[in-house]
Amino acid sequence: MFDLTGRVALVTGAGQNVGAEIALTLAAQGAAVGVNDLFAERAEAVAATIVSAGGRAVGVEADVADLEDVREMVQTVESELGPIDILVNNAGVPPNQEWDLIPFHETAPASWHTWIDINLYGVFNCCHATVQGMIERGWGRIVTIVSEGGRIGEPLMAVYCAAKAGAIGFMKALAKEVAPHGVTANCVALGTLGPPDGDPELVARLARRYPVGRIGRPSDVAPAVVYLASPEAEWVTGQTLPVSGGYTTS
Repeated sequence: MFDLTGRVALVTGAGQNVGAEIALTLAAQGAAVGVNDLFAERAEAVAATIVSAGGRAVGVEADVADLEDVREMVQTVESELGPIDILVNNAGVPPNQEWDLIPFHETAPASWHTWIDINLYGVFNCCHATVQGMIERGWGRIVTIVSEGGRIGEPLMAVYCAAKAGAIGFMKALAKEVAPHGVTANCVALGTLGPPDGDPELVARLARRYPVGRIGRPSDVAPAVVYLASPEAEWVTGQTLPVSGGYTTS
């Protein structure tokens, strides 16, 4: 079950944290993985870890907010590993972990693109560059990492929530377009994640918001992505799966 042998995955923003864990876990299930990051050294380090474990991978530097960059990235991955079957849109700009956030009416309009370009246009760009190939081959999986903020809204991060909500809406619509061609499109909605060496006081304060009593870890996210990327999930599309410690229950 969940065997991805012979499949090729592209994971954006995979040079560290959640993205790296997703890339490593997909590789452990047999997929060849294109590891993208804005910084080449991070992407190459994760790819090297996969290769050293006996897998196939290539690290690719690209800015997902730049469509031409994305097209070149896809060409590189496909020339090295083969046609992309699985796209994981993980790259994104998160809210400030120190919660130095402000009401929307106090934001500078020039700052809005910081959240929109990667969190929404990055998803557009990567899907635009890969979906046609999936349709032509009759199989594909698209998984976009979003936030519970995009599902329910959160104060003091309105533009971020708008971008994530936009990604959710886009995936729902895309799912209906591509479903007849054997391609699925789903989201995984996250709560707060943090590094294990984070500020203990901040981590403890954030953990109180979650019924399970802790914030998330990358290892909580990757198995959900593997499921949605697998053959077993072929009848699941247009959905948003919360992986958020019980933060929401709908």
